[in-house]
Amino acid sequence: MIGKRLSAWLLRRETLLSGCTVALMFAAWWFVTATGLANKLFLPAPGAVWDAFVKAVVKGYQGNTLQMHVGISLLRILTAFAAAVLVGVPLGILMGLSRDARALLNPVIEFYRPLPPLGLYTLLVMWLGIGEESKFALLFLAGLPGVIIATQQAIWNIDPIYARAAKALGAGPWQLLRHVYLPAAGPMILAGMRISLGFIYTVLVAAEIVAATAGIGWMIWDAAKFLLSDVVIMGLIVLGLTGVALDWLMRMIGRALMPWTKREEH
Repeated sequence: MIGKRLSAWLLRRETLLSGCTVALMFAAWWFVTATGLANKLFLPAPGAVWDAFVKAVVKGYQGNTLQMHVGISLLRILTAFAAAVLVGVPLGILMGLSRDARALLNPVIEFYRPLPPLGLYTLLVMWLGIGEESKFALLFLAGLPGVIIATQQAIWNIDPIYARAAKALGAGPWQLLRHVYLPAAGPMILAGMRISLGFIYTVLVAAEIVAATAGIGWMIWDAAKFLLSDVVIMGLIVLGLTGVALDWLMRMIGRALMPWTKREEH
């Protein structure tokens, strides 16, 4: 009972501290714009950004409402992320269990992982064209290494004694995967998935600047060309908030699927 009360108090305290941080950021933003310390052409006031948000929601931007821009970008992000997870987790498990597989696949992953997105995108456009295929490929390749590396490391770090004990009790390969490897590696795999999603977000603008007519990343890029800083900042805030929401959703799903990972506060 005392532990639950303490946990609730700590949660309220963390929420209050986070709220204070956000409030201080907005207060500083308002102060530098209200006092003229910042040029409003490059840093508009919070009210101007809010007006840009309302206008984008009601009237739209360049033919599409803000909801449509966000929806198109989220479709690209989630499709690429799902593909990265479906490919990355099995490859990571394979590389974590097999030294040969790790030796074969690791050079390819480590070679393309640090390549700059714009440099890689030019090649993808040459190969796949300027349509959705190249955008999907760029986002997919951005998210894949994080999932593979986290999964591989998670499997590698599992104490072999658990697998030996399960085998001694008659567990087969699929039972080992389901009851030993995935439960033990699950938290680190989830962390890799969250990092992967962040990488996909970082290259979204790069993916949408070529031959796109909609998307939150395209909207930011297009507004920047006309020095519409209120639209740029509004788009960045919306993009950040959707990222925070997706990350929160992933953590909630992780807690539901892996309740043993919940940290108890004392």
